[in-house]
Order: sequence, then structure tokens, then C-alpha cells
Amino acid sequence: MANVYVMDAKLTLSLDEAVINKAKRYAASNNVSLSRLVEFLLQKATSPAYKSLEDFPISDWVTEVSEGAVTYQTTKKRTRKSAKAAYFSSKK
Repeated sequence: MANVYVMDAKLTLSLDEAVINKAKRYAASNNVSLSRLVEFLLQKATSPAYKSLEDFPISDWVTEVSEGAVTYQTTKKRTRKSAKAAYFSSKK
């Protein structure tokens, strides 16, 4: 079997400095170089699974946010006393 050697090539990109800084922090927090992160994203973007950017999987909530207002519903935090009362009343 022949050894396959793939040589890395250099690429120069011009991006917004804030995006670069965020990407560097993200890459570092995931123990990967920025170059490998970009390479991974480009591999995904150019895979046969996606014919256009619109085909990329996006979470439903991202779609909702981009299409209009979203309301976040939270429940009131129960106190220890009310949780205890609810527990004991359910045992009766």
C-alpha cells in the first residue's frame, strides 16, 4: 500500500477582526487550531449533502428568531418550602 501525503496549502482571507477574535477563542476552547476549524467548516460546506447555504441544518429556534419575535417562557422558581409541601401533598 502506498503512503499518501497530503500537503497543506496556505490561504489568505480577509475577515472582520471581531469575527476572527471570536473564532480564535472558539477554536482554542475546542482544542483545535483556527486553520483546522476553517478547514472543517469548508469540508462541511462543500460536502455533497449541501447544494446551497439554505440546505445547512439550522435549529428551529434560529429560524423562528430570524423570522419574527420569539417569547421566552420561564417558570417561577419554586421555593424549598413549596417544593416540600407539594411533595408531601402528593403522598397523601
